Amino acid sequence: MTKDDVFRPASIVEALRATPETRVADIDTNGTPGFDGDKALGERLFAERGAVLSDLQEMLFAEGRTGGTRSVLLILQGMDTAGKGGMVRHVVGQIDPQGVDHKAFGVPTEEEKRHHFLWRIAKALPRNGQLGVFDRSHYEDVLVARVRSLVPENVWRGRYDEINRFESEVVREGTTIVKVAMFVSLDEQKKRLAERLERRDKHWKYDPSDVSERALWPQYQQAYQDMLDRTSTDEAPWYVVPCDRKWYSRLAVTELLIDAFERLDLDWPEPTFDIETEKRRLAES
Repeated sequence: MTKDDVFRPASIVEALRATPETRVADIDTNGTPGFDGDKALGERLFAERGAVLSDLQEMLFAEGRTGGTRSVLLILQGMDTAGKGGMVRHVVGQIDPQGVDHKAFGVPTEEEKRHHFLWRIAKALPRNGQLGVFDRSHYEDVLVARVRSLVPENVWRGRYDEINRFESEVVREGTTIVKVAMFVSLDEQKKRLAERLERRDKHWKYDPSDVSERALWPQYQQAYQDMLDRTSTDEAPWYVVPCDRKWYSRLAVTELLIDAFERLDLDWPEPTFDIETEKRRLAES
């Protein structure tokens, strides 16, 4: 069996895209949709494909520096320990940092609470030529806000349509949106939380409230289901990524980003000067 037998990038992208039949309760968080290889091959491909992703982002960055108005936005949404931070370090870390606009959204500040829930999101959208990365996002306002009853039901229910309109406008203005819903099993989450308690260098990542959130998983399952059902659109579809195997989830998100960049049909900008003239001037300098 060759690499081509188990690795077909288009198959991964297609397998991960949410459909009307997607059911959160049925997600195999230990699965590797669209990929039949093992961990060793997955890690090797991750390095190889990371180089492809880096080159594509450099082309987008160059386009932005020469008047281009396009960008890509990666939205990472998932329960704690799903691997959002690791995705930023390992997947996005393959890219030149000058081409990345990263924003981690926490609990809204007092100023942010005084504004519409999308106000802080709009401020953080990627600049031209950039890969924007949201670690958590506006979807907190239909997930945590819903499960924790931070706003009335009629408020969070109205937000689905607001989000769809907002994202549609963002896409029209030149940003390709890649939305990744990251799912980890309760058993794997427990294991990762336990590791944070055992390791001194991980204590800072542990939040006692995470244990309380585990008890609310049935409510979160329904909230995530409605999120997928109500906000996976043709313009900004959701991709459902199993995250119990970190090596697979990182390869999968790399492929989702490569797919998004390749659909932009990028190329290097044409020079605004005569190359032969500049070669001669440089030689004579």
